Amino acid sequence: MRLVLYEPDIPQNTGAILRLAACLGIAADLIEPFGFLWEDRRLKRAGMDYLDLAQHARHASWSRYFAARGGGRLVLLTTRGTIAYHRFAFRPDDNLLLGRESSGVPESVHAVVDARVAIPVRAPARSLNVALAASMVLGEAMRQTGQWPEATP
Repeated sequence: MRLVLYEPDIPQNTGAILRLAACLGIAADLIEPFGFLWEDRRLKRAGMDYLDLAQHARHASWSRYFAARGGGRLVLLTTRGTIAYHRFAFRPDDNLLLGRESSGVPESVHAVVDARVAIPVRAPARSLNVALAASMVLGEAMRQTGQWPEATP
């Protein structure tokens, strides 16, 4: 299982997601361009020393990521999802795709994903922070597929 960030805008969210990935032993793919510099102090502050522990790959563009990606389904987390994430049957090799905080992903990306899942929220709320969404959906996906790491004492 992998987390995939499509052109992230906010360095703090990217840092938090990389920390999540490091702690849970999940790899991450980061698709450029970013809305911040990789050296941004806010990225480093949110990710802390976990950034060095996170297994991640940077891709210069969506097309380069798409050409280089391995197997597994692309599962897009989106407010336009067709199924609630907790009702979706995740697989161990799924790639959980998160869009830009400001605009999600373009229609061309929507067109090639294998599934679209949503987190149900109460009206009039529209959506959750992308790092919170990543942690919720990844947690459920790991629970379903038995991928939780062994706890440390």
